[in-house]
Amino acid sequence: MKELKVNARLRIQPGKIDEFKKLADACVEMVKLKDKGTIQYDWFYNEGKSECIVRECYVNSEAALEHISNVGELLGELLAISEISLEVYGSPSQTLLNALEGFDVTYYEYGVGLATI
Repeated sequence: MKELKVNARLRIQPGKIDEFKKLADACVEMVKLKDKGTIQYDWFYNEGKSECIVRECYVNSEAALEHISNVGELLGELLAISEISLEVYGSPSQTLLNALEGFDVTYYEYGVGLATI
Protein backbone atom coordinates (compact mmCIF):
# COMPACT_ATOMS: atom_id res chain seq x y z
CA MET A 1 0.00 0.00 0.00
CA LYS A 2 1.61 3.27 -1.10
CA GLU A 3 -0.96 5.45 0.66
CA LEU A 4 -0.16 6.41 4.21
CA LYS A 5 -2.88 7.01 6.75
CA VAL A 6 -2.16 8.85 9.97
CA ASN A 7 -4.08 9.51 13.15
CA ALA A 8 -2.53 12.33 15.13
CA ARG A 9 -3.84 12.70 18.70
CA LEU A 10 -3.20 16.08 20.28
CA ARG A 11 -3.87 16.58 23.99
CA ILE A 12 -4.54 20.29 24.42
CA GLN A 13 -3.32 22.20 27.48
CA PRO A 14 -6.11 23.62 29.65
CA GLY A 15 -7.14 27.13 28.60
CA LYS A 16 -5.44 26.86 25.19
CA ILE A 17 -8.36 25.70 22.98
CA ASP A 18 -8.93 29.07 21.28
CA GLU A 19 -5.25 29.40 20.37
CA PHE A 20 -5.23 25.75 19.29
CA LYS A 21 -8.23 26.22 16.99
CA LYS A 22 -6.63 29.26 15.33
CA LEU A 23 -3.50 27.22 14.63
CA ALA A 24 -5.62 24.31 13.35
CA ASP A 25 -7.38 26.66 10.92
CA ALA A 26 -4.00 27.98 9.75
CA CYS A 27 -2.76 24.42 9.19
CA VAL A 28 -5.79 23.55 7.06
CA GLU A 29 -5.33 26.70 4.98
CA MET A 30 -1.63 25.91 4.49
CA VAL A 31 -2.50 22.37 3.35
CA LYS A 32 -5.08 23.70 0.88
CA LEU A 33 -2.53 26.16 -0.47
CA LYS A 34 0.65 24.06 -0.63
CA ASP A 35 0.15 20.30 -0.22
CA LYS A 36 -0.04 18.36 -3.47
CA GLY A 37 -0.48 14.77 -2.24
CA THR A 38 -2.75 15.15 0.77
CA ILE A 39 -5.97 13.15 0.36
CA GLN A 40 -7.50 13.74 3.81
CA TYR A 41 -6.79 16.28 6.53
CA ASP A 42 -9.69 16.52 8.99
CA TRP A 43 -9.67 17.71 12.61
CA PHE A 44 -12.07 16.28 15.24
CA TYR A 45 -12.49 17.47 18.86
CA ASN A 46 -13.73 15.47 21.84
CA GLU A 47 -16.69 16.77 23.82
CA GLY A 48 -14.54 18.54 26.40
CA LYS A 49 -12.26 20.12 23.74
CA SER A 50 -9.27 18.68 25.56
CA GLU A 51 -8.22 16.39 22.70
CA CYS A 52 -8.15 16.59 18.95
CA ILE A 53 -7.72 13.78 16.45
CA VAL A 54 -6.40 14.72 13.02
CA ARG A 55 -7.25 12.14 10.35
CA GLU A 56 -4.69 12.35 7.57
CA CYS A 57 -4.07 10.43 4.34
CA TYR A 58 -1.23 10.95 1.88
CA VAL A 59 -0.66 9.44 -1.56
CA ASN A 60 2.80 8.27 -0.41
CA SER A 61 5.68 9.00 1.96
CA GLU A 62 6.93 11.87 -0.17
CA ALA A 63 3.56 13.62 0.18
CA ALA A 64 3.71 13.16 3.95
CA LEU A 65 7.21 14.68 4.00
CA GLU A 66 5.99 17.61 1.89
CA HIS A 67 3.17 18.13 4.38
CA ILE A 68 5.56 18.14 7.34
CA SER A 69 7.68 20.74 5.57
CA ASN A 70 4.68 22.92 4.72
CA VAL A 71 3.17 22.98 8.23
CA GLY A 72 6.41 22.66 10.20
CA GLU A 73 6.35 26.13 11.75
CA LEU A 74 2.68 25.83 12.70
CA LEU A 75 3.29 22.35 14.09
CA GLY A 76 5.96 23.80 16.35
CA GLU A 77 3.42 26.31 17.70
CA LEU A 78 0.85 23.54 18.23
CA LEU A 79 3.39 21.44 20.13
CA ALA A 80 3.99 24.37 22.49
CA ILE A 81 0.36 24.06 23.68
CA SER A 82 -0.35 20.35 23.21
CA GLU A 83 1.20 16.88 23.30
CA ILE A 84 1.09 14.73 20.19
CA SER A 85 1.13 11.02 19.50
CA LEU A 86 0.87 9.47 16.05
CA GLU A 87 -0.38 6.25 14.52
CA VAL A 88 0.96 5.61 11.01
CA TYR A 89 -0.71 2.99 8.82
CA GLY A 90 1.11 1.67 5.75
CA SER A 91 4.75 1.39 4.73
CA PRO A 92 6.59 4.66 5.36
CA SER A 93 9.89 5.28 3.59
CA GLN A 94 13.12 5.35 5.57
CA THR A 95 13.27 9.12 5.01
CA LEU A 96 9.85 9.55 6.64
CA LEU A 97 10.83 7.22 9.49
CA ASN A 98 13.89 9.40 10.06
CA ALA A 99 11.78 12.60 9.96
CA LEU A 100 9.44 11.21 12.66
CA GLU A 101 12.26 10.07 14.92
CA GLY A 102 11.80 11.46 18.42
CA PHE A 103 8.00 11.65 18.14
CA ASP A 104 5.67 9.26 19.93
CA VAL A 105 4.73 7.09 16.90
CA THR A 106 3.20 3.64 16.57
CA TYR A 107 3.53 2.04 13.13
CA TYR A 108 1.04 -0.44 11.69
CA GLU A 109 1.76 -2.40 8.51
CA TYR A 110 -1.11 -3.39 6.24
CA GLY A 111 -2.57 -6.83 6.84
CA VAL A 112 -5.76 -7.58 4.98
CA GLY A 113 -8.79 -5.63 3.80
CA LEU A 114 -10.19 -3.66 0.90
CA ALA A 115 -7.20 -1.30 0.43
CA THR A 116 -5.41 -1.38 -2.89
CA ILE A 117 -1.86 -2.66 -2.66
